[in-house]
Amino acid sequence: MNRCLTDLCNLLDLEPLEDNLFRGESRDLGGRSVFGGQVISQALVAATRTVDAQLPHSLHAYFLRPGDMEVPIVYEVDRVRDGRSFTTRRVQAIQHGQPILSLMASFQRPEAGFEHQMPMPPVPTPAQLGDQRQQRLKWLEDEVARNPAFPERLRIAFTREQAFEFAWVDASDPFQPQPGPPQQGIWFRAAGRLPDDPMLHRCVLAYASDFNLASTALIPHARSWFSADMIVASIDHALWFHRDMRVDDWLFYAMDTPTAQSVRGMSRGLIYDQQGRLVASAAQECLMRPIKPT
Repeated sequence: MNRCLTDLCNLLDLEPLEDNLFRGESRDLGGRSVFGGQVISQALVAATRTVDAQLPHSLHAYFLRPGDMEVPIVYEVDRVRDGRSFTTRRVQAIQHGQPILSLMASFQRPEAGFEHQMPMPPVPTPAQLGDQRQQRLKWLEDEVARNPAFPERLRIAFTREQAFEFAWVDASDPFQPQPGPPQQGIWFRAAGRLPDDPMLHRCVLAYASDFNLASTALIPHARSWFSADMIVASIDHALWFHRDMRVDDWLFYAMDTPTAQSVRGMSRGLIYDQQGRLVASAAQECLMRPIKPT
């Protein structure tokens, strides 16, 4: 387990303050506010701390305000319902006395039933795609040469060690984006071995599910997170857990974007393991507002 993954596991180990009340810290990933996946995963952890013998099967979250990376986040859990099969929790993430995220999570006891799934698309394996790090560093080097005023904050964010490894099926230069089809596929896994705890793997997957969904909606418009003429932010996020998985094994994220309108872009994702099992699904709407670059 690398240093960043260890730190992520520590971030998910929330401090209990009182019954139904927890506190978590934040990390700067290079954005202007707290990474949305962090708040989602910490809110899910807070909900799981109030549930026995059930695993989360879905969550729905709204991002209400940008998170302040310098201030702890307090998570308040409302025990909405405790049922024999399903349990529901509402979580408010609070900073400066105001909610920054509101999340509903549903939990279920294990139960057998009918099964079917959409098949995994045919894609190269992570081994066939190889290590793409040198290519990405070359894109950054070229961009800095073109733009000597390139922000140091973004350079550090692009080159720092991460808690996850990624392999793009069709890697493209994020600094010189070109219009492409409304979809992308990315392999990802945690950068080290995690404990054998199904709840932890679902919470870590919730964290990782926020990577790359919003960027999918930007592809048809030749934009990326690094485009100076865009404001991009997550508005809401939904995640469904279908089957147990290990996030420290390679998972494939098949994403598409069916529509964008009214400065909002919609993205969807199906997450498969290497055996082709559909383990989770995600959906997200993001703000993608054109602005005059500064």
